[in-house]
Amino acid sequence: MTTKKYKMVDRKVSDLIPYVNNSRVHDEEQIIQICSSIKEFGFTNPVLIDESNGIIAGHGRLMAAKKLNLKTVPCIVLAGLSEAQKKAYIIADNAIPLNASWDMEKLALEVDALQAEDFDLSLLGFKDDFMVSLIDDPEPVPEQKPNGEEYTEIFNILVECENEAHQQDIYDELTQKGLKCRVQSL
Repeated sequence: MTTKKYKMVDRKVSDLIPYVNNSRVHDEEQIIQICSSIKEFGFTNPVLIDESNGIIAGHGRLMAAKKLNLKTVPCIVLAGLSEAQKKAYIIADNAIPLNASWDMEKLALEVDALQAEDFDLSLLGFKDDFMVSLIDDPEPVPEQKPNGEEYTEIFNILVECENEAHQQDIYDELTQKGLKCRVQSL
């Protein structure tokens, strides 16, 4: 494998061409999150393009740039890739991050520190229910039986998920059903 040097350039938003078969979906909520991130931190993650301004990675960032009425965005030109390499990288760039997980204790500490600084936690990109589980993680409060007695036992179920996205889907589904859930890595 050889190390390539890629060129950083600014390109007009209107000149960039999204890949027609991009399989990664960006809903409006996520585009707004990307817009908020760009406003807070700047355009820190360049769009990856080929020599013809075709987008290889950064479709969501381009959508956010359009929403923010940006005229240009930083890009890195990935010259010399075959068509197969472009197609594979478009998928790999989105799939590989899904294989990572969180150290929930460290994440909770970092979120607590940001909250203590009155930092806008919505900029982190997590869904509301997940943030509540990180911040509040309260001790279980005994529920009352119909006759007024307290339940004294709490039962847990461990659900193994394929990846972080699957974990978020399961968490959302269970909390929408009214179940108390908290995320914990093993």
